[in-house]
Amino acid sequence: MSMAQTVGSDRSPTVPRLRLCGITKRFPGVVANRDVSLEVHGGEVLAILGENGAGKSTLMNVVSGMLQPESGSIEVDGKPVRIRNPADARKLGIGMVYQHFALVPTLTVAENLALGASGTRIFSNTRRIAEQVTGLSRAYHLEVDPHAVVGDLSVGTRQRVEIVKLLFRGAEILIFDEPTSVLTPVEWHHLVRILRNLAAEGHSIIFITHKLDELMQVADRCTVLRHGEVAGTVSVAATDKAQLARMTVGREILFQVSTKAARPGRVVVAAEGLTMRSDDGRPRLDGVSFELREGEILGVAGVDGNGQRELARVLTGLDAATGGRFRFGDEWRTSIQPIDFYRRGGAYIPEDRHHTSVALELSVRDNLLMKELALGRMQRGGVVSERAADEYCTTLMQEFDVRAPSPRVRIRQLSGGNQQKVVLARELSRTPQLLIAAQPTRGLDVGAAEFVMRRLVAEKERGCAILMISTELEEVLQLSDRVAVMVDGRFLAVLDRQDATYERLGLLLGGEAVDDLGGELTEVDA
Repeated sequence: MSMAQTVGSDRSPTVPRLRLCGITKRFPGVVANRDVSLEVHGGEVLAILGENGAGKSTLMNVVSGMLQPESGSIEVDGKPVRIRNPADARKLGIGMVYQHFALVPTLTVAENLALGASGTRIFSNTRRIAEQVTGLSRAYHLEVDPHAVVGDLSVGTRQRVEIVKLLFRGAEILIFDEPTSVLTPVEWHHLVRILRNLAAEGHSIIFITHKLDELMQVADRCTVLRHGEVAGTVSVAATDKAQLARMTVGREILFQVSTKAARPGRVVVAAEGLTMRSDDGRPRLDGVSFELREGEILGVAGVDGNGQRELARVLTGLDAATGGRFRFGDEWRTSIQPIDFYRRGGAYIPEDRHHTSVALELSVRDNLLMKELALGRMQRGGVVSERAADEYCTTLMQEFDVRAPSPRVRIRQLSGGNQQKVVLARELSRTPQLLIAAQPTRGLDVGAAEFVMRRLVAEKERGCAILMISTELEEVLQLSDRVAVMVDGRFLAVLDRQDATYERLGLLLGGEAVDDLGGELTEVDA
């Protein structure tokens, strides 16, 4: 019997493993959770669904002892408890796997577990710990090598190490905070099997998510949070995506965003044979050629790491091509300065919000204004008009539905969806001629993703030329007028909208030849 199976063994099967009653948690200017009550039983997977900023992670941080609520109570196995810190949570059999793993990459799996083992001298008992890791790994089909160095492991395997760590510490209630945000589809399917195995062994699983498809695959019940309050709890088997979406955002969600057929105008950007090599000489871009016109969306489909990031960085001036040329405006060139890209009417939504899109320690206002100020706007005699700046930012926040108490709030305090809306507002407020949007809906809930897609369609219909890079085939097929399939740094084929299907794109992305394409296409026809 594992350590996890010994915790709470005298529990009545009719008593919830965990019950929250009237939990309220406030931050300055924001009520993150208001009178939240829910329960999870042994042997079930409970999904916590909600928009970005609905209070999901805050609630689970209360359960795991990271935060203290202003009011409400918590019961474990029918007994009132006070969870003052993570150590209290561990003693009660509660463990949480966060989006960003708490592992030391230079140590082995067993050594990482030894760091937090109670009453164990660090590294003195790694052999015993390794044996326990092996036993837990076999029991739950986790496939973790206790002697592997964590830094050498894939993201999916590191997540499994975190699960082993919780089981090793005796966790019976396992909380997963957006566990699929860093996983490949194969790793996600492996995680589904693991979660179901854990539930079958009697563990209680809480699965925080905003992804409806994943929820439907793994959860038994679902509690929906909206604006920090419980909108309802339903049996997953007795509901569908449409109902869950309505509960999440309080309105009907259309999973298909309609877009009119393109009416392309003049060529806005063109590339001929763009090439870029990494420091070790490997090709990152390999002869990329295309044309993109006003009023159309060219979707770039591909698995991450096939040159999409490099293409966006070359076109926006963050990197220089090592060969070939491109034109944005009148001149052909191999590079452009970022400020020139913006002055010529370019806009850019990077794939990595936190490292490239926003300055987390600055306010919403500062993030909205940074490019306006760089271009010399909002100023008179070198002095920023505070009143004009505040009015401008407030108007943008209303137009793009940015939910924050004021423009002066740090952007770090906003949810991912609201951060992305700030980026959209900043980039689209200048009515750009060219928009490069990389993974524009990554990490967003269904409501925020729908909002972003509608704005992209509106920009296209206004006449903007859009290069949309996405690993989500459904998104690419739904929005694009043409689809470029990018493999190994080159455009393997460019398909018109009516010719692009899941099957055809899947074959191309897998390196298969498709007979009826008429040969490899490396340039978009004018």
